[in-house]
Amino acid sequence: MNAPPTIKKATILVVDDTPHNLTLMSSLLRGDYQVKVANSGEKALAIALLEPPDLILLDIMMPGMDGYEVCERLKRSATTAQVPVIFITANAEVDDETRGLELGAVDYITKPISPPIVLARIKNHLALQNYGRALEQKVQEVEASHEVIRRKGEEVSRLYDAVIAEQKRSMALSLQPGTMVGVEAEERPTTPWLRSLRLRHPWLQINLLTAFVAAAVVGMFQGTIDRLLILTMFLPVLAGQSGNTGSQALAITLRGITLGELKSGKEAALIRKEALLGLLNGALVGLVAATCMFVVASLQHLPSAMMLSIVVFLAMIGSCIVSGIAGAIVPLVLKRLGADPVTASSIFLTTATDVASMGMLLTLAAILVK
Repeated sequence: MNAPPTIKKATILVVDDTPHNLTLMSSLLRGDYQVKVANSGEKALAIALLEPPDLILLDIMMPGMDGYEVCERLKRSATTAQVPVIFITANAEVDDETRGLELGAVDYITKPISPPIVLARIKNHLALQNYGRALEQKVQEVEASHEVIRRKGEEVSRLYDAVIAEQKRSMALSLQPGTMVGVEAEERPTTPWLRSLRLRHPWLQINLLTAFVAAAVVGMFQGTIDRLLILTMFLPVLAGQSGNTGSQALAITLRGITLGELKSGKEAALIRKEALLGLLNGALVGLVAATCMFVVASLQHLPSAMMLSIVVFLAMIGSCIVSGIAGAIVPLVLKRLGADPVTASSIFLTTATDVASMGMLLTLAAILVK
Protein backbone atom coordinates (compact mmCIF):
# COMPACT_ATOMS: atom_id res chain seq x y z
CA MET A 1 0.00 0.00 0.00
CA ASN A 2 1.12 3.57 -0.65
CA ALA A 3 2.09 5.56 2.42
CA PRO A 4 -0.18 8.53 3.24
CA PRO A 5 1.23 11.90 2.13
CA THR A 6 3.36 13.69 4.75
CA ILE A 7 1.87 16.94 6.03
CA LYS A 8 4.56 19.62 6.18
CA LYS A 9 4.93 21.14 9.63
CA ALA A 10 5.03 24.91 10.01
CA THR A 11 8.50 26.36 10.58
CA ILE A 12 9.11 28.67 13.55
CA LEU A 13 12.24 30.76 14.02
CA VAL A 14 13.08 31.45 17.69
CA VAL A 15 15.42 34.41 18.28
CA ASP A 16 16.91 34.99 21.74
CA ASP A 17 20.38 35.79 23.04
CA THR A 18 19.89 33.56 26.12
CA PRO A 19 20.74 29.86 25.49
CA HIS A 20 18.35 28.72 28.24
CA ASN A 21 15.41 30.46 26.56
CA LEU A 22 16.29 28.94 23.17
CA THR A 23 16.43 25.47 24.72
CA LEU A 24 13.15 25.99 26.54
CA MET A 25 11.28 27.24 23.46
CA SER A 26 12.76 24.52 21.25
CA SER A 27 11.65 21.73 23.58
CA LEU A 28 8.19 23.28 23.84
CA LEU A 29 7.65 23.57 20.06
CA ARG A 30 9.48 20.63 18.46
CA GLY A 31 6.60 18.22 18.86
CA ASP A 32 4.29 20.25 16.62
CA TYR A 33 6.58 22.45 14.51
CA GLN A 34 9.93 22.59 12.78
CA VAL A 35 12.13 24.85 14.91
CA LYS A 36 15.08 27.01 13.91
CA VAL A 37 17.04 29.11 16.42
CA ALA A 38 19.22 32.21 16.28
CA ASN A 39 21.06 33.83 19.21
CA SER A 40 21.40 37.28 17.61
CA GLY A 41 19.53 39.67 15.37
CA GLU A 42 22.08 39.36 12.59
CA LYS A 43 21.80 35.56 12.48
CA ALA A 44 18.01 35.80 12.60
CA LEU A 45 17.97 38.05 9.50
CA ALA A 46 20.32 35.73 7.62
CA ILE A 47 18.18 32.67 8.34
CA ALA A 48 14.85 34.38 7.61
CA LEU A 49 15.96 35.96 4.34
CA LEU A 50 17.50 32.69 3.09
CA GLU A 51 14.44 30.55 3.84
CA PRO A 52 11.47 32.49 5.32
CA PRO A 53 9.81 30.70 8.25
CA ASP A 54 6.07 30.62 8.87
CA LEU A 55 6.37 32.58 12.15
CA ILE A 56 9.09 34.29 14.18
CA LEU A 57 9.35 34.50 17.99
CA LEU A 58 11.62 37.50 18.50
CA ASP A 59 13.25 38.68 21.73
CA ILE A 60 13.45 42.48 21.99
CA MET A 61 16.39 43.09 24.29
CA MET A 62 19.48 41.68 22.56
CA PRO A 63 23.03 43.04 22.26
CA GLY A 64 23.95 44.55 18.91
CA MET A 65 20.81 44.51 16.75
CA ASP A 66 17.74 44.49 19.00
CA GLY A 67 14.38 42.98 18.17
CA TYR A 68 12.88 46.27 16.94
CA GLU A 69 15.56 46.71 14.29
CA VAL A 70 15.27 43.07 13.23
CA CYS A 71 11.49 43.43 12.84
CA GLU A 72 11.87 46.66 10.87
CA ARG A 73 14.31 45.06 8.42
CA LEU A 74 12.13 41.98 8.05
CA LYS A 75 9.13 44.10 7.08
CA ARG A 76 11.16 46.08 4.56
CA SER A 77 12.07 42.92 2.64
CA ALA A 78 9.55 41.53 0.18
CA THR A 79 10.74 38.03 1.10
CA THR A 80 9.78 38.27 4.78
CA ALA A 81 7.27 41.13 4.88
CA GLN A 82 4.30 38.78 5.35
CA VAL A 83 5.90 36.57 8.02
CA PRO A 84 4.12 37.18 11.38
CA VAL A 85 6.42 38.34 14.20
CA ILE A 86 5.61 37.84 17.90
CA PHE A 87 7.75 39.81 20.31
CA ILE A 88 8.96 38.17 23.57
CA THR A 89 9.96 40.58 26.33
CA ALA A 90 10.36 40.71 30.09
CA ASN A 91 9.18 44.33 30.35
CA ALA A 92 6.08 44.96 28.24
CA GLU A 93 5.41 48.64 28.54
CA VAL A 94 2.55 50.25 26.63
CA ASP A 95 4.93 52.38 24.59
CA ASP A 96 7.03 49.33 23.77
CA GLU A 97 3.99 47.39 22.56
CA THR A 98 2.83 50.36 20.50
CA ARG A 99 6.22 50.69 18.85
CA GLY A 100 6.39 46.98 18.09
CA LEU A 101 2.91 46.92 16.56
CA GLU A 102 3.74 49.96 14.44
CA LEU A 103 6.82 48.14 13.12
CA GLY A 104 4.61 45.23 12.02
CA ALA A 105 4.57 42.77 14.91
CA VAL A 106 1.32 40.86 15.43
CA ASP A 107 1.54 40.09 19.16
CA TYR A 108 3.50 40.27 22.44
CA ILE A 109 4.37 37.48 24.90
CA THR A 110 5.81 38.40 28.29
CA LYS A 111 8.45 36.52 30.26
CA PRO A 112 8.38 34.27 32.12
CA ILE A 113 6.44 32.49 29.39
CA SER A 114 3.38 30.34 29.94
CA PRO A 115 3.58 27.28 27.61
CA PRO A 116 -0.20 27.01 27.04
CA ILE A 117 -0.40 30.72 26.15
CA VAL A 118 2.59 30.49 23.80
CA LEU A 119 1.17 27.46 22.00
CA ALA A 120 -2.31 28.97 21.75
CA ARG A 121 -1.09 32.25 20.31
CA ILE A 122 1.22 30.56 17.83
CA LYS A 123 -1.61 28.33 16.70
CA ASN A 124 -3.98 31.29 16.29
CA HIS A 125 -1.55 33.41 14.28
CA LEU A 126 -0.59 30.51 12.00
CA ALA A 127 -4.29 29.86 11.42
CA LEU A 128 -4.84 33.52 10.58
CA GLN A 129 -1.92 33.42 8.20
CA ASN A 130 -3.33 30.34 6.46
CA TYR A 131 -6.73 31.99 6.20
CA GLY A 132 -5.10 35.07 4.73
CA ARG A 133 -3.22 33.03 2.14
CA ALA A 134 -6.37 31.11 1.24
CA LEU A 135 -8.32 34.35 0.95
CA GLU A 136 -5.63 35.91 -1.25
CA GLN A 137 -5.66 32.85 -3.48
CA LYS A 138 -9.45 33.02 -3.76
CA VAL A 139 -9.26 36.70 -4.64
CA GLN A 140 -6.72 35.93 -7.37
CA GLU A 141 -8.93 33.12 -8.67
CA VAL A 142 -11.95 35.43 -8.72
CA GLU A 143 -9.98 38.14 -10.51
CA ALA A 144 -8.75 35.55 -13.02
CA SER A 145 -12.34 34.35 -13.50
CA HIS A 146 -13.48 37.91 -14.08
CA GLU A 147 -10.79 38.34 -16.71
CA VAL A 148 -11.81 35.08 -18.40
CA ILE A 149 -15.46 36.16 -18.34
CA ARG A 150 -14.54 39.55 -19.78
CA ARG A 151 -12.54 37.97 -22.59
CA LYS A 152 -15.30 35.45 -23.30
CA GLY A 153 -17.81 38.30 -23.37
CA GLU A 154 -15.70 40.22 -25.89
CA GLU A 155 -15.31 37.06 -27.98
CA VAL A 156 -19.06 36.41 -27.92
CA SER A 157 -19.68 40.04 -28.89
CA ARG A 158 -17.28 39.76 -31.84
CA LEU A 159 -18.87 36.49 -32.94
CA TYR A 160 -22.34 38.04 -32.68
CA ASP A 161 -21.28 41.00 -34.81
CA ALA A 162 -19.73 38.62 -37.35
CA VAL A 163 -22.92 36.52 -37.49
CA ILE A 164 -25.08 39.62 -37.99
CA ALA A 165 -22.78 40.90 -40.73
CA GLU A 166 -22.79 37.50 -42.43
CA GLN A 167 -26.59 37.36 -42.23
CA LYS A 168 -26.81 40.75 -43.92
CA ARG A 169 -24.42 39.60 -46.67
CA SER A 170 -26.39 36.38 -47.13
CA MET A 171 -29.64 38.32 -47.35
CA ALA A 172 -28.15 40.65 -49.95
CA LEU A 173 -26.85 37.73 -51.99
CA SER A 174 -30.13 35.83 -51.72
CA LEU A 175 -31.97 38.84 -53.16
CA GLN A 176 -29.71 39.11 -56.20
CA PRO A 177 -31.37 36.47 -58.41
CA GLY A 178 -34.73 38.19 -58.14
CA THR A 179 -33.50 41.74 -58.55
CA MET A 180 -31.48 40.80 -61.61
CA VAL A 181 -34.70 40.05 -63.51
CA GLY A 182 -36.70 42.97 -62.14
CA VAL A 183 -38.06 41.53 -58.86
CA GLU A 184 -37.42 44.23 -56.26
CA ALA A 185 -35.71 43.36 -52.99
CA GLU A 186 -38.71 44.56 -51.02
CA GLU A 187 -41.09 42.11 -52.75
CA ARG A 188 -42.04 39.01 -50.77
CA PRO A 189 -44.34 36.02 -51.41
CA THR A 190 -47.02 37.85 -49.43
CA THR A 191 -46.76 41.07 -51.49
CA PRO A 192 -50.16 41.91 -53.09
CA TRP A 193 -50.31 41.08 -56.82
CA LEU A 194 -51.02 44.67 -57.85
CA ARG A 195 -47.91 45.96 -56.09
CA SER A 196 -45.86 43.09 -57.56
CA LEU A 197 -47.09 44.11 -61.01
CA ARG A 198 -46.00 47.72 -60.45
CA LEU A 199 -42.59 46.58 -59.25
CA ARG A 200 -41.90 44.14 -62.07
CA HIS A 201 -43.60 45.47 -65.20
CA PRO A 202 -41.41 48.54 -65.85
CA TRP A 203 -38.34 46.31 -66.13
CA LEU A 204 -40.09 44.05 -68.61
CA GLN A 205 -40.86 47.08 -70.80
CA ILE A 206 -37.19 48.09 -70.65
CA ASN A 207 -36.18 44.54 -71.52
CA LEU A 208 -38.55 44.61 -74.52
CA LEU A 209 -36.93 47.79 -75.82
CA THR A 210 -33.45 46.32 -75.52
CA ALA A 211 -34.64 43.16 -77.30
CA PHE A 212 -35.76 45.35 -80.21
CA VAL A 213 -32.20 46.68 -80.38
CA ALA A 214 -30.85 43.15 -80.84
CA ALA A 215 -33.56 42.40 -83.41
CA ALA A 216 -32.63 45.55 -85.33
CA VAL A 217 -29.04 44.33 -85.60
CA VAL A 218 -30.24 41.07 -87.11
CA GLY A 219 -32.52 42.99 -89.48
CA MET A 220 -29.58 45.01 -90.77
CA PHE A 221 -28.04 41.80 -92.14
CA GLN A 222 -31.17 40.27 -93.65
CA GLY A 223 -29.46 39.96 -97.03
CA THR A 224 -26.55 38.06 -95.51
CA ILE A 225 -28.93 35.75 -93.69
CA ASP A 226 -30.92 35.07 -96.88
CA ARG A 227 -27.66 34.24 -98.67
CA LEU A 228 -26.21 32.16 -95.83
CA LEU A 229 -29.21 30.61 -94.10
CA ILE A 230 -26.91 28.29 -92.18
CA LEU A 231 -25.92 31.23 -89.96
CA THR A 232 -29.34 31.11 -88.27
CA MET A 233 -28.37 27.78 -86.72
CA PHE A 234 -25.39 29.38 -84.95
CA LEU A 235 -26.95 32.69 -83.87
CA PRO A 236 -28.43 31.18 -80.64
CA VAL A 237 -25.19 29.29 -80.03
CA LEU A 238 -23.13 32.47 -79.99
CA ALA A 239 -25.79 34.36 -78.05
CA GLY A 240 -25.93 31.65 -75.40
CA GLN A 241 -22.15 31.35 -74.97
CA SER A 242 -21.55 35.09 -74.84
CA GLY A 243 -24.50 35.52 -72.49
CA ASN A 244 -23.10 32.94 -70.07
CA THR A 245 -19.65 34.56 -70.25
CA GLY A 246 -21.16 37.94 -69.41
CA SER A 247 -23.29 36.45 -66.61
CA GLN A 248 -20.20 34.94 -64.96
CA ALA A 249 -18.39 38.27 -65.03
CA LEU A 250 -21.53 40.03 -63.79
CA ALA A 251 -21.94 37.63 -60.86
CA ILE A 252 -18.33 38.10 -59.72
CA THR A 253 -18.58 41.88 -60.00
CA LEU A 254 -21.89 42.07 -58.12
CA ARG A 255 -20.54 39.80 -55.40
CA GLY A 256 -17.50 42.04 -54.99
CA ILE A 257 -19.69 45.15 -54.79
CA THR A 258 -22.14 43.55 -52.31
CA LEU A 259 -19.45 42.15 -50.00
CA GLY A 260 -17.25 45.24 -50.22
CA GLU A 261 -14.38 43.25 -51.75
CA LEU A 262 -14.15 45.43 -54.87
CA LYS A 263 -12.11 48.35 -53.59
CA SER A 264 -11.78 51.67 -55.37
CA GLY A 265 -9.01 51.60 -57.96
CA LYS A 266 -9.34 47.85 -58.58
CA GLU A 267 -11.97 48.20 -61.32
CA ALA A 268 -9.48 48.35 -64.22
CA ALA A 269 -7.75 45.17 -63.06
CA LEU A 270 -11.11 43.38 -62.88
CA ILE A 271 -12.05 44.47 -66.42
CA ARG A 272 -8.68 43.33 -67.79
CA LYS A 273 -9.09 39.97 -66.07
CA GLU A 274 -12.59 39.43 -67.50
CA ALA A 275 -11.39 40.43 -70.99
CA LEU A 276 -8.58 37.86 -70.77
CA LEU A 277 -10.98 35.16 -69.55
CA GLY A 278 -13.34 36.06 -72.39
CA LEU A 279 -10.50 35.64 -74.90
CA LEU A 280 -9.41 32.27 -73.52
CA ASN A 281 -12.89 30.84 -73.03
CA GLY A 282 -14.00 32.19 -76.40
CA ALA A 283 -11.08 30.53 -78.16
CA LEU A 284 -11.73 27.17 -76.50
CA VAL A 285 -15.47 27.04 -77.17
CA GLY A 286 -14.88 28.72 -80.55
CA LEU A 287 -12.82 25.75 -81.72
CA VAL A 288 -15.66 23.39 -80.95
CA ALA A 289 -18.28 25.66 -82.56
CA ALA A 290 -16.09 26.22 -85.65
CA THR A 291 -15.64 22.48 -86.06
CA CYS A 292 -19.41 21.98 -85.88
CA MET A 293 -19.93 24.72 -88.48
CA PHE A 294 -17.42 23.11 -90.83
CA VAL A 295 -19.07 19.69 -90.52
CA VAL A 296 -22.60 21.05 -91.05
CA ALA A 297 -21.54 23.27 -93.98
CA SER A 298 -19.65 20.39 -95.58
CA LEU A 299 -22.68 18.12 -95.30
CA GLN A 300 -24.67 20.81 -97.12
CA HIS A 301 -21.92 20.95 -99.78
CA LEU A 302 -21.27 24.66 -99.22
CA PRO A 303 -18.02 25.78 -100.88
CA SER A 304 -17.41 28.33 -98.12
CA ALA A 305 -17.42 25.75 -95.30
CA MET A 306 -13.87 26.59 -94.13
CA MET A 307 -14.47 30.34 -94.21
CA LEU A 308 -17.76 29.92 -92.32
CA SER A 309 -15.96 27.97 -89.58
CA ILE A 310 -13.35 30.75 -89.33
CA VAL A 311 -16.16 33.32 -89.05
CA VAL A 312 -17.74 31.35 -86.18
CA PHE A 313 -14.36 31.01 -84.45
CA LEU A 314 -13.55 34.72 -84.65
CA ALA A 315 -17.08 35.78 -83.74
CA MET A 316 -17.08 33.52 -80.66
CA ILE A 317 -13.79 34.99 -79.43
CA GLY A 318 -14.86 38.58 -80.04
CA SER A 319 -18.33 38.20 -78.49
CA CYS A 320 -16.95 36.48 -75.36
CA ILE A 321 -14.38 39.26 -74.89
CA VAL A 322 -17.07 41.93 -75.23
CA SER A 323 -19.43 40.00 -72.93
CA GLY A 324 -16.78 39.60 -70.22
CA ILE A 325 -15.94 43.30 -70.35
CA ALA A 326 -19.65 44.23 -70.33
CA GLY A 327 -20.33 41.93 -67.37
CA ALA A 328 -17.75 43.88 -65.35
CA ILE A 329 -18.45 47.38 -66.67
CA VAL A 330 -22.28 47.47 -66.61
CA PRO A 331 -22.70 47.15 -62.80
CA LEU A 332 -19.78 49.51 -62.19
CA VAL A 333 -21.31 52.17 -64.45
CA LEU A 334 -24.75 51.76 -62.90
CA LYS A 335 -23.28 52.11 -59.43
CA ARG A 336 -21.34 55.23 -60.49
CA LEU A 337 -24.58 56.74 -61.85
CA GLY A 338 -26.35 56.09 -58.55
CA ALA A 339 -28.55 53.25 -59.81
CA ASP A 340 -28.87 49.83 -58.21
CA PRO A 341 -26.47 47.60 -60.18
CA VAL A 342 -28.18 44.43 -58.98
CA THR A 343 -31.61 45.47 -60.24
CA ALA A 344 -30.80 46.54 -63.79
CA SER A 345 -27.47 44.95 -64.77
CA SER A 346 -28.79 41.76 -66.36
CA ILE A 347 -31.16 43.64 -68.70
CA PHE A 348 -28.39 45.83 -70.16
CA LEU A 349 -25.94 42.93 -70.18
CA THR A 350 -28.33 40.77 -72.22
CA THR A 351 -28.62 43.49 -74.83
CA ALA A 352 -24.84 43.92 -75.00
CA THR A 353 -24.16 40.20 -75.37
CA ASP A 354 -26.88 39.68 -77.99
CA VAL A 355 -25.78 42.65 -80.07
CA ALA A 356 -22.10 41.66 -79.80
CA SER A 357 -22.58 38.00 -80.69
CA MET A 358 -25.10 38.43 -83.51
CA GLY A 359 -23.47 41.58 -84.83
CA MET A 360 -19.99 40.03 -85.00
CA LEU A 361 -21.16 36.81 -86.61
CA LEU A 362 -23.20 38.58 -89.31
CA THR A 363 -20.61 41.32 -89.93
CA LEU A 364 -17.75 38.84 -90.37
CA ALA A 365 -19.91 36.67 -92.61
CA ALA A 366 -20.87 39.63 -94.78
CA ILE A 367 -17.20 40.65 -95.14
CA LEU A 368 -15.40 37.29 -95.41
CA VAL A 369 -17.89 34.93 -97.04
CA LYS A 370 -18.61 35.80 -100.66
